[in-house]
Amino acid sequence: MSRKFDFDRWLSSSGAFVLALIWFLPLAYAIWTAFHPAAYEANFSLTAPLTLENFVKAWSAAPFARYFFNTFILVTTILAAQFILCTLAAYAFARYEFPGRGILFTLVLLQLLVMPDILIVENYKTMRMLGLVDTILAIGLPYMASGFGIFLLRQTFLTIPKELDEAARMEGAGPLTVLWKVYVPLAKPVYLAYGLVSVSFHWNNFLWPLIITNSVETRPVTVGLSVFAAIDSGIEWSVINAATLLTSGPLLIAFLLFQRQFVQSFMRAGIK
Repeated sequence: MSRKFDFDRWLSSSGAFVLALIWFLPLAYAIWTAFHPAAYEANFSLTAPLTLENFVKAWSAAPFARYFFNTFILVTTILAAQFILCTLAAYAFARYEFPGRGILFTLVLLQLLVMPDILIVENYKTMRMLGLVDTILAIGLPYMASGFGIFLLRQTFLTIPKELDEAARMEGAGPLTVLWKVYVPLAKPVYLAYGLVSVSFHWNNFLWPLIITNSVETRPVTVGLSVFAAIDSGIEWSVINAATLLTSGPLLIAFLLFQRQFVQSFMRAGIK
């Protein structure tokens, strides 16, 4: 039994190491080429000179400042709308009895089974009907009501003792005050975890923004990087990888800074 257990543990550890290596190698290559001249793209010499020229070329060759601004507005707007809508919906599903509650919550769960890419055509028709094509609002509007966010917050609110709710109501607090003063503070770890996932997903979202945007004024960094790599830089991989690090750098830095809080948040957000 001990030998079998040791073998299983070695096998799982080896598999995790191989997967980590597969994930890390492209990132390592991007970092190498971004910080070295183009002549060392395939020449991995320890004496190769370091340079920041690739980042300067990438930044000056495309309006990345505008792309970053658009992306910041996009993810901030989506996250704020998701927090508000998901919190109100989750509170209603967790603490109120009303006709059709089970059916409505089932419809919310069905959203988790629908891939967003399936709805691209219908979403585009809707945005065109509303006159929102080629706007930042059009990128974020289909994602502002999140079934996953409602489900996650509802499960969290169900774990909060009703006695706290009743005590706050006895003190004269209204429903929204109870929500803001009792439920939201106790669910902060879940909000942090969900916020990091939401920002990461919408920062990296590509297909829908590519379809709904047509101009520099509305493109996020993912679409801007794609246009830059396809047209402006040709096959100069050192500049392309420098631009890639520019666009993905904020997420990598955020993960390194908040990785402990991120893991702890999901560990505390267990579904009971």
